[in-house]
Amino acid sequence: MKVLHLDTNHPLLLNQLSKLGFTNYEDYTSSKKQVETKIHLYDGIIIRSRFSIDKAFLNKATNLKFIGRVGAGLENIDCDDAASRNIELIAAPEGNRNAVGEHSLAMLLSLFNKLNKADKEVRSGAWLREENRGIELDGKTIGLIGYGNMGKSFAKKLRGFDVNVLCYDIKPKVSDENCKQVSLSELQDRVDVLSLHTPQNELTKNIINTNFINGFKKNFWLINTARGTSVVTKDLVESLKSGKILGAGLDVLEYEKSSFENLFSDDKMPKAFKYLINSKNVILSPHIAGWTIESREKLAQTIVDKIKAKFF
Repeated sequence: MKVLHLDTNHPLLLNQLSKLGFTNYEDYTSSKKQVETKIHLYDGIIIRSRFSIDKAFLNKATNLKFIGRVGAGLENIDCDDAASRNIELIAAPEGNRNAVGEHSLAMLLSLFNKLNKADKEVRSGAWLREENRGIELDGKTIGLIGYGNMGKSFAKKLRGFDVNVLCYDIKPKVSDENCKQVSLSELQDRVDVLSLHTPQNELTKNIINTNFINGFKKNFWLINTARGTSVVTKDLVESLKSGKILGAGLDVLEYEKSSFENLFSDDKMPKAFKYLINSKNVILSPHIAGWTIESREKLAQTIVDKIKAKFF
C-alpha cells in the first residue's frame, strides 16, 4: 500500500512502515488543494495537524483505507464521514499520555511554589522569601474532568502525594486504584485543584465559564493541558481577579492558531490575554504538554503498532 506522509515525524515511522511492505511518500509543503489533486493515489495518510481532513478532502481520497493521526485527538478529521467510507482512523493517545501527566504535575507544583515568579525576581536582584512562601500539595483534593489516557496518567503521577483524586467522566465505571469517579456536583463541592483532560468536541467547548466556575464550593486552582476551546478566557480572567480561581496553568489557549504571534501587536491583543501574560499566578506554555523527546518516538511507534495490528 502507498502511504502519504504530510507531517514530519520520528524516522522510525517511515522505517518500520517500509519494513512492513508499505511504500512511503513524503510531502510536507504542498497546500491542501495540491494534496487533494493526488490523494486518490494513496491507501493511507499520516498527519499531525497541518490541515483538516474534511468531507471535501475525503471525496477525493477514493482509495484511502486509513488515516494515522500522530497525536491524541481526531478533532481535525471528519470522523463520521470517514467511518461511512470504511476508512480506519488511528490516533495515538497512548504515545504522549506520560508526557502530559508529567507536564500537568509540573505546572501544579510550579504554581503552588511560585517558582516562575521567584525565578524572575531573583534574576532581577530581588530576594523576597516571605512573598514567595508556597503551599503544599499534600492534603489537597484534585479533581479531573475526563478520565481517559491523559487523566489516568496524571492521577498515576499523583500517587506519591497524600492527596485525594476525584474524576468526572461521561463514561460510567472509570474508577481505579488511583482515582474515584464522582458526580459533577460532588467534584465541584470538594476539589482544591481542577485539571482538564478532555477531547475537543461540542460537549467540552466553553465548559469552563462563569456559571461553571461559580458552582465550585471552594476557591480553586485550574490546570488545562487539554484543549484551549474548553476555557472561556474572559471568564477565567474575571475569576482570577476575584480570587475564585487562585491560579492557572495553561498549556493550551483559545487563541491558538498559526498566526498566534500576531496577537502581540497592541491593536490585536485581547484584554483577557493581556491580563494572563502579565499575571504572576498564571503559567503559560505553547501546547507542549505532550511534546517531549520521548513522546515523539512513542507516538510514532504507537501508530506503526496499530497499523500493523489492523492490516497484518
